[in-house]
Amino acid sequence: MNVIIVEDEKLTAEHLTLLLQKIDTTIEVVRYLDTVKATINAFKTGLEADLLFLDIHLADGNSFEIFKEIRIEIPIIFTTAFDKYAIQAFKQNSIDYLLKPIALNDLKFALEKYKKQQQTANKNLIENITNAYQQLNKQYKSRFMVKHGQSIETIQTDEIHHFETQESVSFLYTAKGNRFAIDYTLEQLETMLQPSDFFRINRKIIIHVKAIEKVNTYFNGRLIIKTNYLDDEARIVSRERVNDFKNWLDN
Repeated sequence: MNVIIVEDEKLTAEHLTLLLQKIDTTIEVVRYLDTVKATINAFKTGLEADLLFLDIHLADGNSFEIFKEIRIEIPIIFTTAFDKYAIQAFKQNSIDYLLKPIALNDLKFALEKYKKQQQTANKNLIENITNAYQQLNKQYKSRFMVKHGQSIETIQTDEIHHFETQESVSFLYTAKGNRFAIDYTLEQLETMLQPSDFFRINRKIIIHVKAIEKVNTYFNGRLIIKTNYLDDEARIVSRERVNDFKNWLDN
């Protein structure tokens, strides 16, 4: 089996090569590459192999930039120093990662899995992992500027209790109960807020997880939240959002 190693640390590349040869002496590293640019150029000129080992962080940038320029048709095993939470997120997309320093048993497992992967499926897998990576690294708002009388204040997102729309106007409520009008719709806010911290429970309310004191069942399959600053109707989790809400709380 012919493999390509994209790695900007020489010792790491040499270590990976030794492990591969321990597992299977027929494995041959046909090319070493150490930058995004070199990898793009190599594949554009027809570089081929059975398997690619690709480090995420390279000397000239992030290896996911490669997929913006070219489509790689061969299976890929990513190597990374990401923390375990990022690794778990990526594994949800059925992509295997080797955490540095690479262990022999982990490499064996990854090789067996990728031998079973169909090359035609790899295209979709690359798109999935790229989307997952972009989602993890998306820059969400960490603060909002609001007008208070003649002055401008900055409110950190962890100080926010909830967002609410009233007669087509959106308001930010702080954990202390202060209310400020803001220029964003709830639809816009959904794309700007950290999903692990905020959830839109119904058409009027986006609430911070820390603002939820208790959740009770409600009729017609709905839920109702115990929290401050919301009336009874606003505290209800709409039926179509209940399952997603439960999953959000569970995470």
